[in-house]
Amino acid sequence: MTEAGTVRRRVRGGGGAARRAERTAVQIDTAKYIERNIPNYEILTEEALEIIETNAETVLAEIGVNFVNNPAALERWRAAGAEIEGERVRIPRGLARKLCQTAPARFTQHARNPERNVEIGGNTLVFAPVYGPPFVRDAEGGRRYATMEDFQNFVKLGYMSKWLHHSGGTVCEPTDVPVNKRHLDMLLAHMTLSDKPFMGSVTEPSRAQDSVEMCEILFGKDFVQENTVMTSLININSPLTFDDVMMGALEIYAKNNQACVISPFIVGGAMAPVSVAGTLTQVLAEVLAGIAYSQLVRPGAPVVFGAFVTSIDMNSGAPTFGTPEASQILYGAGQLARRMGLPFRSGGGLCASKLPDAQAAYETSNTLNAALLGGVNFMLHACGWLEGGLVSSFEKFVMDADQLGVLHKLAAGVAVDENAQAMGAIAEVGPGGHYLGCEHTQDNYKDAFWRSNLLDYKPFETWEEEGARDTQALASARVAYLLNAYQQPALDPAIQQALEAYVAEKKASMPDAFM
Repeated sequence: MTEAGTVRRRVRGGGGAARRAERTAVQIDTAKYIERNIPNYEILTEEALEIIETNAETVLAEIGVNFVNNPAALERWRAAGAEIEGERVRIPRGLARKLCQTAPARFTQHARNPERNVEIGGNTLVFAPVYGPPFVRDAEGGRRYATMEDFQNFVKLGYMSKWLHHSGGTVCEPTDVPVNKRHLDMLLAHMTLSDKPFMGSVTEPSRAQDSVEMCEILFGKDFVQENTVMTSLININSPLTFDDVMMGALEIYAKNNQACVISPFIVGGAMAPVSVAGTLTQVLAEVLAGIAYSQLVRPGAPVVFGAFVTSIDMNSGAPTFGTPEASQILYGAGQLARRMGLPFRSGGGLCASKLPDAQAAYETSNTLNAALLGGVNFMLHACGWLEGGLVSSFEKFVMDADQLGVLHKLAAGVAVDENAQAMGAIAEVGPGGHYLGCEHTQDNYKDAFWRSNLLDYKPFETWEEEGARDTQALASARVAYLLNAYQQPALDPAIQQALEAYVAEKKASMPDAFM
């Protein structure tokens, strides 16, 4: 008997307990970012794309965009050949697109653990968690204002989540720390509690500068200037307005070779037209202007073509998520980004539900699948989003993070190599047999099918004996398990001390401000 045969007999004879132990053992590993082996879904015809691109150029040239409270930006545009009238910038046809050509099609964001580096652009897909909610929710405490302890726990969960490639940014807004100081604690948490890539602060230009300086402590000053170690979210105040706060942060990051996701923030029907084509026209106009401006600051600065678009309930005025129109806009924006040769950001685990329930699951799955098919390269809000982005949910974080594994499997495509063809298995089993014990099954059972670490597939009797738990209860137990099993990644003590000293000194230099 061969050694392989001996192993197979051992597995058949009594390996059930060992396999269960293997599945439930704590594993602090991260799947590599996705490299798609499937085609993108392209919803717009060539004619439709040309119409939208022409109309976007018309918007920039004839209507223009506002750069408010930013004289330096107006001067940059004037020197580049734009027409300036007050704070209105009218950009001649072709100028913005020409400026965008210096932006890279793909870039590496470095993590402090090089094994966690991610590539953003081309055929890649990188998952980052929820961003920005002031509230958190869990099964035990309900809905409440977020604290720094909540923030730290989300960072730990993100670090422990296999399918999540990125630690994110403001995974929740810790309201127990002064507004002017909380970014320091949030960055420190990302840098010390995880070794995955992270995002910088954008709520004030000086906070962006703090982010750069803390990265210089973590990575080294020269390394930061020569490499991208942060990706940050720069929202456009749709329609067609670029404020001084976000643009000030963009200027800091662009000057320092750090990446910006330049993203309109649109609720269709309120901040953009109700039609898909009209919204895509505005999205493209805003992104063209924003990315072009980043290249005026520093040619070659890494950027991402962003599109965060949802529709509106015309009865209540509330934003809606997971709708067909939102998916159509995502697909179209992806095509526009690829035609520009730029990385694309959209999608996420978006929903309007107040609880991690069936509505949340339906709406989230619609958006996640659209993002996979639409060619998204950087997916913010990949897990944890609830209540239209007002709430970061602990249970939904682990529910979504589990489902991200499905996207990894789908993105891999269908193998047709000799092993995948399984002709030997078909011959071995023959008519009327079964495949459970055949050699091919024994060789491939560990990774043949994607397996959830959360959902319940037990027989009814076992499920009932274990408390008849629903998905939220299972997720609550999973949160507790992961936080209890968390192990902090090693960091040079001298670097940690330097980061803590920087944070302490910065905090001491200014009074608390809660506005």
